[in-house]
Amino acid sequence: MVTGRIGGAPADLLNEEVLEPQFSYEVRHLLPHYLHIEKVLLLEYRRMGILGPEEVAGIARALHAIRPEDLAADPEENLSDISFGIERLVGERLPAPAPRWHVDRSRNDAQACAQLMFGRERTLRIAEGLLGCVAAAHRLAAGHTEAPMPGYTHLQAAQVITPGFYVSALSEHLLHTLHRLLATYDHADLAPLGAGAMAGQELPWDRMAMARHLGFAAPRTHALAAVASRAWMLELAAEAATFATGLNRFVTDLMTWAGGRYGLVELPDELAGISSAMPQKKNYPLLERIRGRTAHLFSWYVDVAAAQRGTPYSNTVEVGKEAGAQLATATGTMESILRLLTLVLDHIVFPAGRGRDLCAGEHLGGFSLANRLTLDEGVPWRTAQVIAGKYIVAMIESGSPADPDALMKICADHGHPVADPAGLLAGTLEPEDGLRRKCSQGSAEPGEVRSMLAEQGEELAVLAKEWSARRRRVEAAAASADELLGLEKRS
Repeated sequence: MVTGRIGGAPADLLNEEVLEPQFSYEVRHLLPHYLHIEKVLLLEYRRMGILGPEEVAGIARALHAIRPEDLAADPEENLSDISFGIERLVGERLPAPAPRWHVDRSRNDAQACAQLMFGRERTLRIAEGLLGCVAAAHRLAAGHTEAPMPGYTHLQAAQVITPGFYVSALSEHLLHTLHRLLATYDHADLAPLGAGAMAGQELPWDRMAMARHLGFAAPRTHALAAVASRAWMLELAAEAATFATGLNRFVTDLMTWAGGRYGLVELPDELAGISSAMPQKKNYPLLERIRGRTAHLFSWYVDVAAAQRGTPYSNTVEVGKEAGAQLATATGTMESILRLLTLVLDHIVFPAGRGRDLCAGEHLGGFSLANRLTLDEGVPWRTAQVIAGKYIVAMIESGSPADPDALMKICADHGHPVADPAGLLAGTLEPEDGLRRKCSQGSAEPGEVRSMLAEQGEELAVLAKEWSARRRRVEAAAASADELLGLEKRS
């Protein structure tokens, strides 16, 4: 028996629909964290003199030997609860009972801690994927800083950019996500263990020592907040949704540009699909998969928020387990998105000359022409815009790339005759001119793009060190607990 309050085992349907699936989920994803927590609790029992050396050694060995296949949901024996399952299994394996083991303990803070440790594990994995994805974007951008292509606003060709300029914006989005995720990680890096059920505990637990042994920066100070709050999960889901929303837009561009009308990007055959009915088609369902999966991250945030709102501020199954039901799936989806996106970035091709050809046919020098009319000829800016627009319409109608006489006439018609229309047009019509004339910080000018990429490279190196430091702390904590208990490294 694990309780005297309830006289019967859980009903079969309750066990089948709720308890056994939860048990299996926690064995699959949280068991290493539960065992780590139990070992840290043992260290405290030893420090406080609650358990003797032989009891601690026996329990430690029993915990260390537990494997996932050793645990099974049993309504009669452990109420299909993983904490009770671990307690029961250890008790059966001890040479003699340890009556004081688990004194002054609650499942509330242990469960909250195990869930947070799993979230921490997944966040570190996501960060690793982001770091690799940024590196891939950086490599791609660095190789395409010179060749012009159209940049689009309102789905219309607008100004000359380069593939490197565009991809460096994606790199910036990924770096932004890494920064925000790091802040989310650090805000959540507080151990709930030692908070008890909700109001603290009756033994002098060293919560700082326990936090450090678990790889956390410190304990969560307020006992109620430690077991009631799952803000870390809501914030993690929010960052995933923000990342997904931005990435969705980038992938939409790639999907559009891969279409036959544009032909600005291609993927190799190994990353393409076919149409069973239309043999002329080469499809890119990989991009559709990435964009489609971003929807799951947005819906994850809605799921977590909906499950938390309207609940009392205490430890509840609704917040602790139902609100976290999609944690493994959603974080796995984000990892998958990052792997697939990295694959795309490593293999995408910008066909040589295609971007320039599109630029040449779109009369993208109108902005530069209007600037020159104002700065060189003193034409008021709005009038210069009208003249440039009229000139472009005339060139579209005539099919001519340039006509100085037409520009002279349009300028005269608007009360601003010019002496050298050919000179005004020089340096404004070629796609490369549109790149060279940009000089502001952060522009598409090739030198500016290379400068931004250099800064992004430095930023990436700093972030990689920050994430590596947090990963090492977690790994060291797990090894430290085993070492302090005299346990050998598990295979």
